[in-house]
Amino acid sequence: MKVAVLTDSTAYLPEDLRRTFQIEMVPLSVTFGDVSYKEEVELKAEAFYPLVNDSKVFPKTSQPSIGYMTERLNQLAKHYDAVVAIHLSSGISGTYQSMQTAGDMVDNIDVYVFDSEISCMPQGFYALEAAKMAQEGEAPETILAKLNEMKQSMRAYFLVDDLTHLHRGGRLNGAQALVGSMLQVKPILHFVDTKIVPFEKIRTQKKALKRLMDLFDQDAKTGVPIRATVIHANCPSLAKEIAEDLQKRYPNVELSISYFGAVIATHLGEGSLGLGWYLK
Repeated sequence: MKVAVLTDSTAYLPEDLRRTFQIEMVPLSVTFGDVSYKEEVELKAEAFYPLVNDSKVFPKTSQPSIGYMTERLNQLAKHYDAVVAIHLSSGISGTYQSMQTAGDMVDNIDVYVFDSEISCMPQGFYALEAAKMAQEGEAPETILAKLNEMKQSMRAYFLVDDLTHLHRGGRLNGAQALVGSMLQVKPILHFVDTKIVPFEKIRTQKKALKRLMDLFDQDAKTGVPIRATVIHANCPSLAKEIAEDLQKRYPNVELSISYFGAVIATHLGEGSLGLGWYLK
């Protein structure tokens, strides 16, 4: 059985990595007024930040249409018997549900849809593992079982620098955003039951970063093999500094640096940081 692996653009897997592991990608979109861009295709992360800073309108995000997904599945059906589709959390986007609907509409390929219940590079970890297994000839059911096993230890925490974007995106009311900004609150967020929710609200970025390190330390100090990623929203120097510090402290950790692309950065804002990992 020939199995394709597909994910969406919010996994933020670099193009060369997708090509190496033959991972298909469907893009979500960011719209500024009347102009819409497919992220990672027509709008890269490095171009997004200047664009949003210069724009007079706050961008909106949208998922791929069911028609587009159906078309992509029909294309894959020419070369594959099945596809494992791995998407960002169903609690923050309808992409997962749309792929389920599209899968029901095609009858020439078996579609297995996986809700990562997360986003960004942790979502990419699932896609990379699935792609390696698919290349080794594993069945879709075996791949899904492995992904569900990974989910038991998958962790991700996000540190938001500016509360304005969460307020605009409906995550915080005006009063919370105003008070939080005055008090210099740096909320740490995480995923619970597919939704992004506050984990802790901490004063100053320095203390919030230390808290992220402490959370990571709880798993890393055990010595078990861990795959981790530092994720940044246009603050690569800080991400590199954190990654180098973690790599020195924990020889059992395989570490990479990733980024928040246009869709997720729309909701988190520039200067945000993330730390994601799972036990290998």
